[in-house]
Amino acid sequence: MTLYEFAVDPFLEFAFMRRALAACLALSLGCGPVGVLLVLRRMSLMGDALSHAVLPGAAIGFLAAGLSLWAMGIGGFLAGLAVALLAGLVSRVTALREDASFAAFYLISLAGGVLIVSLRGSNVDLMHVLFGTILAVDDDGLLLVAGIATVTLLVLALLYRPLVVECFDPGFLRAVGGSRGRLGALCHLVFLVLVVLNLVGGFQALGTLMAVGLMMLPAASARFWAEGIATLALTAMALAFASGIGGLLLSFHLNLPSGPSIVLAAGAAYLLSLALGPVGSLRTRWFPGRHPAA
Repeated sequence: MTLYEFAVDPFLEFAFMRRALAACLALSLGCGPVGVLLVLRRMSLMGDALSHAVLPGAAIGFLAAGLSLWAMGIGGFLAGLAVALLAGLVSRVTALREDASFAAFYLISLAGGVLIVSLRGSNVDLMHVLFGTILAVDDDGLLLVAGIATVTLLVLALLYRPLVVECFDPGFLRAVGGSRGRLGALCHLVFLVLVVLNLVGGFQALGTLMAVGLMMLPAASARFWAEGIATLALTAMALAFASGIGGLLLSFHLNLPSGPSIVLAAGAAYLLSLALGPVGSLRTRWFPGRHPAA
């Protein structure tokens, strides 16, 4: 088998592979920069919590309308947003920290979602919700993922500065008071909405358990290749798309599940970046380059 037959033929020959490739591109464009902002905010595990939080809403949508894209998507979005708001509220009115609140609510959501699906669905339905089927993405699913990516990029372009400021000094925009204080709270809420939206888009293709992988692994890998925020976002997008291509090809040729294959490809990219990246990797720590002579 030639390289062309391995890497190009599947996408030229099969329409479902082309749709899956387009879905990976859209997911990469939206999830990449959002994942970078989560990493910079030290909220990486919040993405994992929210990815599980969408499950009960998606399960209720499944019970109401079967495997309906819009019912499950709207249900997942509302459930994820509710968990994000409730976790923030609990951390503000009690002594419990926000990360502990997220952990509690995501465990409740995960168990409740699995229970709801299992009450009325089969094991096949449960596997579809948990792990997704990117190779079965239809035109409606592709439009949804592309729409979410478009909205994400537009909102990030409009709120770039306050979102970046909040990454490095979360209390600043709230502490200065006045309209700026309200802007800080609004930006935090908008950012949570973007996280949930992109997880819902990823859930349609990768399932609730795998959706966060394409958001966080490329973002973490990008830290070993770039330092500026813009270059981090671009690097995360490129790594996410490359992982999508690699995972799709592995899934096609080796008859493997597509969602886990994509996330494992992103995991391999992370390990490679950790070992060989030019910024803060194991290679630069163990084998630092020579400093120029004075």
